[in-house]
Amino acid sequence: MSTVLIGVDVGGTTTRARVSVDGQPAADAEGPGAALRPERVLASSATIADVVRNALGAAGQRRAAVLVIGAAGAGRPQEQEELRSSLRSEGFAERIVVTTDIAIALEAAFGAGPGVVLTAGTGSVAVARDPGGTLRRSGGYGWQMGDEGSGYSIGRSALGAVGRAADGRSPATALTPRILLATRSADLDGLIRWCAKAGPSEVAALAPTVLEVAAAGDLTARGILDYAARELSQLVLFLLPHFGTEQMVEVACNGGLVAPGRPLYSVLKAKLEEQQRIHVSPKELEPVAGALAMAGRV
Repeated sequence: MSTVLIGVDVGGTTTRARVSVDGQPAADAEGPGAALRPERVLASSATIADVVRNALGAAGQRRAAVLVIGAAGAGRPQEQEELRSSLRSEGFAERIVVTTDIAIALEAAFGAGPGVVLTAGTGSVAVARDPGGTLRRSGGYGWQMGDEGSGYSIGRSALGAVGRAADGRSPATALTPRILLATRSADLDGLIRWCAKAGPSEVAALAPTVLEVAAAGDLTARGILDYAARELSQLVLFLLPHFGTEQMVEVACNGGLVAPGRPLYSVLKAKLEEQQRIHVSPKELEPVAGALAMAGRV
């Protein structure tokens, strides 16, 4: 009888599932973000269930031995148990394990070894496993208290730059027409109305536009990019003392904003590697692979 495993990576923007059969990847599926929020676990569960169902169907399977879900917002036992209970009724797996997106990212990057994972998507956080196996974190306090260098932070900075340019308080910027286009706003008044209704994820969705404008040479957008890289690098540098004074520290970047090949990655890598004991991985991180690896050990 075949051994079927499922790993799921649940973020604020995207939910990804991967099925393996007898140790070999069999199918992937993707859907909207479903990060857990207090009082909204059932809504997240419905999205996750749809993605898992699609992955199983693509693999020609109905049920797995183990399902491991690493979810943003799943740090508290209450949310973990609520999600686990909700998904049990779907009958997807004999055993369901719910953990954090941080745990599966560390697994994907370093297995059981030490290192730092820097995540930058809608929000931002740096998490380390030190040489003694203890987890440490820096940032990750949400859009109102933190998320420095995140997609939300970049989008918010771009909106501020457009407003200042409209007043003449800062130079004209190519961000203005691109942000108007991205938000489907006819003019500045339309953009103001859009901002009044936009949530953090919608503001964060402007970040790729800002990166594109920066890559085209716009000085304002490049300044936003540089500032975001500095803020993200500080999240990592704060964790260095936990690795002693001489040990090389591996850093893996997680999230579309800082994926290798993206403009923010190259700026961030240069800033981090000014510390000669830091090595930034050139490989794109796949947390869903970490979830699947954890499923194989359960």
